[in-house]
Amino acid sequence: LEVPPAAMSGRSPAAMRKKVLLMGRSGAGKTSMRSIIFANLIARETSRLSATLDVEYSTVRFMGDLVLNIWDCGGQEVFLESYFEAERDSIFRDVAILIYVFDIKSAEVEKEFINYERCIKAISRDGQDARVFCLVHKMDVVPPERRKVVFHAKESEIISRSRGLDTRCYPTSIWDETLYKAWSSIVYALVPNVEALGLALSGLADACDADEVVLFEKATFLVVSSRTRRSHRDKHRFEKMSNIVKQLKLACMGSASHLDSVQIANSRFRAILVPLTATTIVMIVTPRPGPAAGLCLLNAAVARPEFDRILLHSAEGGGAAAAASAAAPVAASEAGAPADGVGASAAADAEDSFRQDAAGGGPPAPPPTPSKKK
Repeated sequence: LEVPPAAMSGRSPAAMRKKVLLMGRSGAGKTSMRSIIFANLIARETSRLSATLDVEYSTVRFMGDLVLNIWDCGGQEVFLESYFEAERDSIFRDVAILIYVFDIKSAEVEKEFINYERCIKAISRDGQDARVFCLVHKMDVVPPERRKVVFHAKESEIISRSRGLDTRCYPTSIWDETLYKAWSSIVYALVPNVEALGLALSGLADACDADEVVLFEKATFLVVSSRTRRSHRDKHRFEKMSNIVKQLKLACMGSASHLDSVQIANSRFRAILVPLTATTIVMIVTPRPGPAAGLCLLNAAVARPEFDRILLHSAEGGGAAAAASAAAPVAASEAGAPADGVGASAAADAEDSFRQDAAGGGPPAPPPTPSKKK
């Protein structure tokens, strides 16, 4: 789909470039979490990372046109003093997101809070509309039965020292899915057209008669948006899926293989993960018995141009208005058979296409069969 130039009006390149400031005391785990999310490191490999000296700059392209300029600031005392004095104007200017990492193991709690308050003061002095995310990190060292109490106590103290700024707190650890939960929330705050994506996902979920549809960013596998039509008891399931599939992706890379798509099924549900656009992967979860896998894949293919168009628009570009019609041409009947003029042969063709090798149309291969072994 070719987007007319008029649809792109109001969108400036600068609006898609966001400065993310990553701060906290030395050893808090800032560089480790950044490396896991954006550099494909696994948790056990972070022990070889050295301490950040001064500021490490990295540029990450996310969802195509959204560029994150990440300033990873070393937390040694000598650098902190420089940030708040000599480098204050350059460090704290034009910040879109402040991510402050609190080490739950730190013995210098009050000093951490003093430095946090100095960051908040520096950001708010120019009236910047910055969002603040505080990650209470290394929660894995806290006994499970005490984690909720410990986190809420820390969260209350953080909020009280945030000078009224919009501040969100998350418990995190590099050893579980909480890291993906926190960073997905951060990214969600930066994606400009997330409401339009949500409407489009609703259309796709309805067309597939899906329990849930989840949109992941392709490189990081962070959750961008989701729609749930039938509730589920595990509120951390999306982040768990991010973690599992990211590990599978890294395992494939280690064996010189390429992870293109995944299909998992049992007697109660079917989950399909398949590329949707150049920068996203969609997971469609349907009940069993329910719509055929080929029909879900066909619906995703029909919806693809609409998602491409939304991702090319800024929030002011009108993407939300048209998003409600996404995936409308194809719908699943209550019995799970193809409907709206789409024959079973078309759904079968879509499923065959799903099984093709991503590198260039190799011979069809059956979808992976779930193993009973862990």
